[in-house]
Amino acid sequence: MTDNYAVFGNPIAHSKSPRIHTLFGAQTGDAVEYGAICAEPEEFAQDVMLFLIAGGKGCNITVPFKQEAWELADELSDYAARAKAVNTLAFRDDGTMVGHNTDGIGIVRDLQQNHGIALQGKRILLLGAGGAVRGVLQPLLEAQPASLFIANRTAAKALELACDFAEFGQISGDGFADISGQFDLIINGTAASLQGELPPLPDGCLASGGCTYDMMYSAKPTAFVEWGKAQGAAQALDGLGMLVEQAAEAFFIWRGVRPDTAPVLTHLREEFQSLRGYNPMT
Repeated sequence: MTDNYAVFGNPIAHSKSPRIHTLFGAQTGDAVEYGAICAEPEEFAQDVMLFLIAGGKGCNITVPFKQEAWELADELSDYAARAKAVNTLAFRDDGTMVGHNTDGIGIVRDLQQNHGIALQGKRILLLGAGGAVRGVLQPLLEAQPASLFIANRTAAKALELACDFAEFGQISGDGFADISGQFDLIINGTAASLQGELPPLPDGCLASGGCTYDMMYSAKPTAFVEWGKAQGAAQALDGLGMLVEQAAEAFFIWRGVRPDTAPVLTHLREEFQSLRGYNPMT
C-alpha cells in the first residue's frame, strides 16, 4: 500500500518538497505519495485534520502555518517546543499528532556534512529574528560555536531571542547598527535577498577564510550569495541543502529510514540549471 504525505502552505505551488520526497521514496523503495496542499489561513487546522482522517501518515508545514502547527500538535519534540514552530507533523494510529522542527538539523547537517564547515569554536552572525531563525538556534548552539550574535532590524526581537536560548551557549543580539568585529560564518535568515535586497552589513565583517550562508535558495544566486562572493567568502552557499536535509530528517521521522541526500541535491542542482526566477525555501 502507498502511504500519503503532503506539505501545507500558502502559497505552495512552487514547493520542491513533493519532488524531494518522491526522490527519497524511489531511492529507499518506500511506497510513498507526497502532495502539496494550499490551505486558507482560517482553514489550516481543519485541512490537516481532514488529511489525517483520509489516511495521511504525516505532513510538512511551511509559511505561514508553522506556529499554527505548533499549537495544533498534541506533543512536541524538544526542538519544536523551543522554536515555537513546527515544520513536520507525524500522525499516530490513535489520531494524535507529534510536532517536530527539523530546520535546525537541516542547516547544521548541510554546513558540516555537505560543505565541511566546522561550527565548534566559530564566531557566527545570524541575520533576522523571525520564525526561520528561531527554528535553527538550538541546533546551531549545540554545535558549540564560540559565539552567536543575532542582528535584526528591530533590536528588541533579537534581544528576546538571545534571552530565550541563552542556556544553550554564548548568544547575544541587537540591531544591525550594533554589528561589530569579524565573523567566521554569516547566515542570512531573512527573505530579503530573494527580492534583491540585503541587510545593512558593515564592510569587513566577514573574517578571512569565512563563509556565508543564505537560508533561502533560488535557481540563480540570491543577492546574499552574490554578496558573499564579493566579500571573498571561502564558500558562499544557499539554503537548498538545508531544504533537502530537513526533508530527510522528516522522512526518517515518518519512515524510520534515512535517505541519502547527496544524489537528490545533485539532481535538484541540475534541474536548476535550466530554470529561471526565484523560489522561496519550503
